[in-house]
Amino acid sequence: MAFRLYLLMGVLLFCVVVQEVSSDAEIEDPQTQVVKGVNRRLLPFLDCEGLCKQRCGLHSRPNVCTRACGTCCVRCKCVPPGTSGNREMCGKCYTDMTTHANKTKCP
Repeated sequence: MAFRLYLLMGVLLFCVVVQEVSSDAEIEDPQTQVVKGVNRRLLPFLDCEGLCKQRCGLHSRPNVCTRACGTCCVRCKCVPPGTSGNREMCGKCYTDMTTHANKTKCP
């Protein structure tokens, strides 16, 4: 009988410890996201869809622009300000990405 009591207390204690550890691991700030893998780190959250809609709002082909911008945003974690130009503000990743035809990909 005593063994069962100790076993039950051990299981309950384990559940409480696991709950405390998992609640500490949650991220309270919705502006960050966790990248899982070898290099675990926190990255700022980017609303790529909203930023790209704004970036491509005046483009002659907004759907094509938004699709390319979204790809660049996800890969480079950046969208330049304004509706055109300023590509250098996002760095080499954004400026050097090209299509299969060697044209610049990111608007």
